[in-house]
Amino acid sequence: MNRTVRHHVLAVVTTTVLATGVLLAAPAAQADDAVDLSDPAAVTAAADYSCGAMYDSDQALANQLNDNLTGTLRGYMTPYRISCARAIVNTVRARGLTERAAVIAVTTSIVETTLRNNPNMEDHDSVGLFQQRASWGSFENRMNPTWATNAFVNGMLNVSNWQSRPIGEVCQAVQNSAYPDRYQVQAADGARIAGALFEPHPGPDNVGVYRPSTHEFHLRNDDGSLRKVGWGTVGDLPVSANWDGAGPDNVGIYRPSTHEFHLRKDDGSLIKVGWGTVGDQPISGNWDGGPADNVGIWRPSTHQFHLRKDDGSLLAQITWGDDGDIPVSGNWDGAGPDNVGIYRPSTREFHLRMDDGSLKVVGYGTAGDKPVSGDWDATGPENLGIWRPSSHQFHLRAADGSLLAQITWGDDGDIPVSGNWDARQ
Repeated sequence: MNRTVRHHVLAVVTTTVLATGVLLAAPAAQADDAVDLSDPAAVTAAADYSCGAMYDSDQALANQLNDNLTGTLRGYMTPYRISCARAIVNTVRARGLTERAAVIAVTTSIVETTLRNNPNMEDHDSVGLFQQRASWGSFENRMNPTWATNAFVNGMLNVSNWQSRPIGEVCQAVQNSAYPDRYQVQAADGARIAGALFEPHPGPDNVGVYRPSTHEFHLRNDDGSLRKVGWGTVGDLPVSANWDGAGPDNVGIYRPSTHEFHLRKDDGSLIKVGWGTVGDQPISGNWDGGPADNVGIWRPSTHQFHLRKDDGSLLAQITWGDDGDIPVSGNWDGAGPDNVGIYRPSTREFHLRMDDGSLKVVGYGTAGDKPVSGDWDATGPENLGIWRPSSHQFHLRAADGSLLAQITWGDDGDIPVSGNWDARQ
């Protein structure tokens, strides 16, 4: 399960809470770089707006880029600027466009604002990542990184031969800047930054079952063939995720008797993680946006999720759900870290927690169904599905609510699982 991007919430930033709960000071607002590129650290009156979450790994990526960049931003990349570049790249990817489109957009933002979501209207009424004027849209829209990037991309797609023309020419064709020569000199850095964030998309997730009677996972490959993995013992409960941050997803079990996760690495070796207590139900996901997934539990007695950080501490404690619910997890909006949810058998509804804490309710399934989630069509956001024990069929939901696939897999007594079993594309 590949999770890379996050929903971008419009908010003025003075401090930003990382996924780990650590407060990271946001950068002060800086001078309009469409006017003066010479000093990326110059300060103006109003703080820059958020571009989305910043993660523990962003500082390391910023340090790496600072050593490799050659233009204006060499030495000036920060977790905040990484978050703004990520907002641009993820919006481009969500539209199914190539990495080159992301390079063009990132290059433009380097020139216009040094990758900042600037509200200060220093150049007439221009604001946001691309210093778009009021004729582009409302202030609120232009300060929304996703909206602003989509508006830029719409303009880019109207530029003839944008796929092959020099990057700087395409930027200028969209922006109509008084300084047309400034874009091309930043294109190499635009490519380095976009390339660091524009990860190859994995293939689609697939389905499988865990068979308690034989302690085996029966995993379905993309070609419909079967892969069997023996793992676990009597009473274990299945989980699956990308435990080591590389290659395909793998399997694991949660052992209620010892409150331990036994996670299988790609080489067949064991990772043992103690987490939870009596009665807990296991889940897994990428809680902090880093390369590897981690584990968590849902505690029915308190209706709380306890999500584990990579260092073994508690990342988040989230109250969600009610008696009789079944926990699920996934990247519901196609952005950033995974989030939690529950499936309510009594109403056949998924209650999904969005990144801003709001609720999304999706009706799916019928009496007796078991929930699954996955990126079934490899488009980015994960979607929902159910496994119907009476027919041994998975019913996988498309983004528009229609039935994407109906797959017969498993047998009586099996427990459904999902993941990207094949190697990453």
